[in-house]
Amino acid sequence: MTTQTRSSTKLFFGAALAGASLLTAACAGRDNGPKDTAYVARDVETLYWEAKRRLDNGQAQMAAALFDEVERQHPYSPWARRAQLMSSFSYYVAKDYNKAIQSAQRFLQIHPGNKDAPYAFYLIALSYYEQISDVQRDQKITDQALTALQEINRRYPNTDYAADARLKIDLVRDHLAGKEMEIGRHYERSGKWIAAQIRFQNVVDNYQTTSHAAEALYRLTETSLALGIPDEAVKYASVLGANYPGSEWYDKAYELVQDHAAGVHPS
Repeated sequence: MTTQTRSSTKLFFGAALAGASLLTAACAGRDNGPKDTAYVARDVETLYWEAKRRLDNGQAQMAAALFDEVERQHPYSPWARRAQLMSSFSYYVAKDYNKAIQSAQRFLQIHPGNKDAPYAFYLIALSYYEQISDVQRDQKITDQALTALQEINRRYPNTDYAADARLKIDLVRDHLAGKEMEIGRHYERSGKWIAAQIRFQNVVDNYQTTSHAAEALYRLTETSLALGIPDEAVKYASVLGANYPGSEWYDKAYELVQDHAAGVHPS
């Protein structure tokens, strides 16, 4: 994800955790991890604030282990609920995203109606979002990120979390469309015209608001001509001209149709 996107994400942490002095993910680089997590009985406030001190000092992995210890040693204390969320955030800072997700999900299972539930959902979505890979790789995590972001928007549409989620949804959808285009272009280069068309059509049908839609229409024009159906090529070029009249993709489609489908008119 871009630096600008990461920066917008961090704006929500301070308010969400009741004024706690939280670190950004960049602090995780100083974390040496828990050296000794053996059970040592301590009163709940001492244990919690030691975990918080570790987090503030950039020892996010150790902090997470100590926040987990708060819940283990004092499961019925009000501090335990707070520690669950802080544990999830600490794992997120340490870039241990699977544990961050697990901690947040545990919080939601135990406290589904808690006022901090939106933040727990947000941490889950961010933990998936931060793992999104480039379009050359499998996009399972990207799909999970999209689902989690959409869940925030569905459940809490009027919150700051939902506003940020909507911005990220657009980026994730663009990423998924890019993956479809990458696969479609591979099929096209291999001469698998129908397989390519399926991918390009998916972009047009399901990702029409992304940056890839214009190219998808051009590729559909191209593959239609390759399949020997120039009337379909003209239809796609017409849609491209109507929606993206000044784009390079329309110019290329127009030239292509002029060269290979002259005299064909859409029915």
